[in-house]
Amino acid sequence: MSNRYKGAVISATPPTTSGGPSGVASGAWTLEQQLQLQAASLWPSQPPPPNIEDVFSTYLYTGTGSALTITNGINLSGKGGLVWIKSRDNVTNHSLADTVRGSDKNLASNTTAAQITEPRLSGFTSSGFSLTGGYSEVGGVGSYVSWTFREQPKFFDVVTWTGDGTAGRTVAHNLGSVPGSIFVKCTSFAAGGGWPVYHRSLGNTQTAVLNTTDAAFTYGYWNNTTPTSTVFTLNSDSDVNGSGKTYVAYLFAHDAGGFGLTETDNVISCGTFVTGSGGKMTAPVNLGYEVQWLLVKNSGSSENWQIYDTMRGMSNTGYSVLYPNLTSAEYSGASAIAPNATGFDTPNASGPFASFANYIYVAIRRGPMAVPTVGTSVYNGITRTGTGAATNITGAGFPIDLLIQHERATSNNIWTTDRLRGTSSNLDTQSTAAENTNTFFQFDKQDGFGLVGAAANVSGRTMIDWVFRRAPSVFDIVCYTGTGVATTQAHNLGVVPELMIVKRRSAADDWAVYTAATGNGNVLFLNLTDAVVNSAGMWNSTTPTSSVFSIGTSSRTNSNAVTYVAYLFATAAGVSKVGTYTGNGSTQTIDCGFGAGGVRFVLLKRTDVAGGWYVYDTARGMTVLTDPYLFLNDAAVEVATLGSVTTVSTGFALNSAILAAINVSAGTYIFLAIA
Repeated sequence: MSNRYKGAVISATPPTTSGGPSGVASGAWTLEQQLQLQAASLWPSQPPPPNIEDVFSTYLYTGTGSALTITNGINLSGKGGLVWIKSRDNVTNHSLADTVRGSDKNLASNTTAAQITEPRLSGFTSSGFSLTGGYSEVGGVGSYVSWTFREQPKFFDVVTWTGDGTAGRTVAHNLGSVPGSIFVKCTSFAAGGGWPVYHRSLGNTQTAVLNTTDAAFTYGYWNNTTPTSTVFTLNSDSDVNGSGKTYVAYLFAHDAGGFGLTETDNVISCGTFVTGSGGKMTAPVNLGYEVQWLLVKNSGSSENWQIYDTMRGMSNTGYSVLYPNLTSAEYSGASAIAPNATGFDTPNASGPFASFANYIYVAIRRGPMAVPTVGTSVYNGITRTGTGAATNITGAGFPIDLLIQHERATSNNIWTTDRLRGTSSNLDTQSTAAENTNTFFQFDKQDGFGLVGAAANVSGRTMIDWVFRRAPSVFDIVCYTGTGVATTQAHNLGVVPELMIVKRRSAADDWAVYTAATGNGNVLFLNLTDAVVNSAGMWNSTTPTSSVFSIGTSSRTNSNAVTYVAYLFATAAGVSKVGTYTGNGSTQTIDCGFGAGGVRFVLLKRTDVAGGWYVYDTARGMTVLTDPYLFLNDAAVEVATLGSVTTVSTGFALNSAILAAINVSAGTYIFLAIA
């Protein structure tokens, strides 16, 4: 355990939730949560352990040709690091600037050229960087992606030196672990070899070259010496150590820990995988975490380097790729490079990889890793009126992972789309239908989503879009392929799921729902009003854990070779609450422990007899009893005279005088509430 927590006293009896509604189980706090709380009180001046969102960002922006400030939450002015930018829709050089060389010193990963002194970046800030404007590589008119790597032990480091022409030269670094990969570039002249790349999977006698398609080859750049946790070694070649020439190296760690509450979590890995026929990987890559950024190269053949990230699109149904060795615009494909709870895979052939090939990779963990403290960071409700045209919808306040769209005054599909499945995959919560492959939405936005055309933006129609972001202890998404045999599926919720919604994607079937209140031998159906029913085969009569959930042999959760998606929710103090209450036939207040703000979203369902899946939200109004509700199991239009659920301090209030169904005496109900 880290010395950060040395001397902390861990409570033998975890805190419990009190004052909640009838039937709400007491919550147990995990060891990590206790450590976090005690660290905050015992060492108030001690900086918290780093999370991936503190040191890495994929940030998308639209250039206008004018100056622009990018606020991505990465402290570059105080900590240092690298900003790598590429135009997504124009043919331009890549542009790499770092805090060691200076914001006006630019390198291009696709060329052998020396650095260019040009103020494309006007500076590094405590929360990102700023652009001067007018430079096509970083701030012209169009769409751009920036990848920011902050210097941090066991993640990333920037090192510069002046060559001495001596074989065996060692260069000190501050990575704090053995590098998994090193990119080297001569900054003072156009090196003949361009960008030599060390990768642990190639060993100390081979190199790859970032600016070419070349296969890895045997060459002595690394002086046949494996780097250590303090130095790396070079030969006398002018590409890496020419006398009097200047150089920069970017160092990437490998499975070095150093992150998370106990500072043992890995956030970056450098490894290899093999493909078979059609380019399908012969086995999934198990990183122990879900990937968000991936750099790959066919090490045995001539092929482009490739960069994928989940912001631009890396999903179960499609991908967008940029090539570090090319100036070309982004290319999008329809096959899958699929992140999963423990790594990534290619579920199908005919993807972007060559058949029967060996690939090296650098992979970075998905964030956020920190448990959120406010509901506005994970949920929002957006009301709008359709325009019939392609447009961008802002106001979410975060990059979204799940969108549920419900029309308010017209009966239509209740479209459900998520980033992990891909935005060309849509499910309807009121229907058993398999997902369709129409592209209605785009998620490659820092705030909100894009509407491709009229199908999800019908002119004149009023809409509500419920949007969610994945975060530990609150919400997670898992995609998996069934086996037909009882098994478990890994997840990254970090706590025991209290609500799970599972849908068969590739074939028609009901939406299966698990809740802690109804137990592991029972099921509800999101598309139906049915009361809870017994189904031991749905969850294999096994309660989920903080790392896996169980599935039996039911077709709704685990048919062989069938694809599924699962949405997992849990209770996070002050942010979300999964619970249950017993109706009293009158009025009552459900205390969710949210503080003065109350709830902004409530999903509730009666479980002992038939009842709909009611949704209330503050975007449409939860302040008076006549504010409307909608159903997830029914596309019926909202009715403004049948509300009966209002937001109050700490939670929400029920009044059966307006709508008896939500608070019937002795009736049992489950709910999900978000502050």
